[in-house]
Amino acid sequence: MLFDLADLETWYGPLRLFRYLSFRCASAMALSFFLGIFCAPYVIEMLRKVKFGQSFRTKEEVGRLAELHGSKKGTPTMGGVLIFGATAISIVLFARMNALVFTALFVYTVLTGLGFADDYLKIVKKNSRGVPGKLKLAVQAFAAFAALAILLFSKDYGVLMRELWAPFFKEPIMTSMPIWFAAVFMFFVIAGSSNAINLTDGVDGLAIGCTVSAALAFAVFSYIAGNSIYAEYLQLQYIPGSGELTVVCCALLGASLAFLWYNAHPAEVFMGDTGSLALGGLIGVIAFMVQQPFTLIIVGGVFVMEAVSVILQVGSYKSTKKKIFLMAPIHHHFELKGWKETKVVVRFWIISLIFALAALATLKVR
Repeated sequence: MLFDLADLETWYGPLRLFRYLSFRCASAMALSFFLGIFCAPYVIEMLRKVKFGQSFRTKEEVGRLAELHGSKKGTPTMGGVLIFGATAISIVLFARMNALVFTALFVYTVLTGLGFADDYLKIVKKNSRGVPGKLKLAVQAFAAFAALAILLFSKDYGVLMRELWAPFFKEPIMTSMPIWFAAVFMFFVIAGSSNAINLTDGVDGLAIGCTVSAALAFAVFSYIAGNSIYAEYLQLQYIPGSGELTVVCCALLGASLAFLWYNAHPAEVFMGDTGSLALGGLIGVIAFMVQQPFTLIIVGGVFVMEAVSVILQVGSYKSTKKKIFLMAPIHHHFELKGWKETKVVVRFWIISLIFALAALATLKVR
């Protein structure tokens, strides 16, 4: 929106700054951060008044973990609306709207709505299941298929989005994915990322801190993909207009840091499914659009660890009646081993940053 102010530079010279991607990225990050910081107390107070407080499983269900997390009961949740609001406003103001930015906003909005409905059913309607699993997958599938349709019907991106790239390869491993394959693949990227971050959101600051690392990594990927010189040098596919996704990532980065300010231990607010499901979907669709879907596995290494720990735990228990971990997701395993919650979180942040740097290193290994 504000990009168009650059056309008025003859009237007021400094307005030309809105033409520069770097300025708009910095502005989006700053705005989303300060919006989050200043609006958070009001949002938290509102959530307290309507009694949108986090509920936890009983000691009979989770054993000693209920004692460790007992003090968190009643902490306001659904704080994902704060992240969404700060991010979306910054994107609309500072990103130059194109099919890529619109698709990112579309997926983020749909999955925020899904997460909100899930939290609402759990907290207000006292339905412990929330949105049924099959319906949740159906909404994620709708978001994925609709996003792919927007991209494929775009004259600028229809051909590019059917290419499938992988780290360490100089050429696409598939130059034209069949539409059915692209649809299934898009679904797995978005739903997998969405559910993985949802599983990671279990202790103060963990999911949002790892989201910061992911947002930083994909800000770099999207900037390079949108710059013809850097893309050619690093032997990546040049995607015109994908630099605008850097604005999206920076807006997300600023909002995430603001939320972390209040979500750090002891948390004053939780993001709930309103935040975790949507953040995963947003990161997943950006990874797909900048043709780094496999690199997402590296960038989101912590999220992958969390999801895999649950899969292994469930699989092992169903087949052998034995548990691999004291509890899954794996961050609870370390809590039950005696690690302080803050130690678990900081160590996972460190691992997340290492994964993000490793993913960026793949740019030079081709």
